[in-house]
Amino acid sequence: MPHLYGKKVMLREYRDSDFEHIRAWVNNPKITRNLSDIFLYPHSAEQTRRFMERASSGELKGFVVARADTGEYLGQIDFTRLDLKNGCGELGMVIGSEANHGKGYGTEALGLFLDFAFFELRLNRVELLCWPFNTRARRLYEKMGFVLEGVRRQKRFRGGTYHDELCYGLLKEEWEQRRRQQPQSET
Repeated sequence: MPHLYGKKVMLREYRDSDFEHIRAWVNNPKITRNLSDIFLYPHSAEQTRRFMERASSGELKGFVVARADTGEYLGQIDFTRLDLKNGCGELGMVIGSEANHGKGYGTEALGLFLDFAFFELRLNRVELLCWPFNTRARRLYEKMGFVLEGVRRQKRFRGGTYHDELCYGLLKEEWEQRRRQQPQSET
């Protein structure tokens, strides 16, 4: 698997040493409250091992987000669904420690991932789902050019309340236009 390098992060393969880092966030409600419903119940160490086995085998399509200088685990960015026939992928990402939020790691990782998706995999579309209350993620996605395409009203129940689910999409032509208009260092 290739390593993709930016200034702050690299996207790399999953390693056995990532296990403890993943275990540190996978049951942390401050992190998982913004993620999908697969984190509704506590995750066991065995579930994390099975996830890592699937990732290491190549069954899952994605990368660890790691520090460019040390290779230390910061988070993950993966395709939760990948349809190569129709040129579409749905992404999910997490920076697993609150101490690493707001430092530009997610922005750079997402830019590297989108370049890979559009220029290596030749996808035409990347999409994602997001909660309205996840304002940090929404700002990132919109900054990177994702367009809010729809709202699934009261689709998700979290914290005693029904919430909308926001559907975002980005087309290859939109990403190419954005890349032409902005210097490489901004992604």
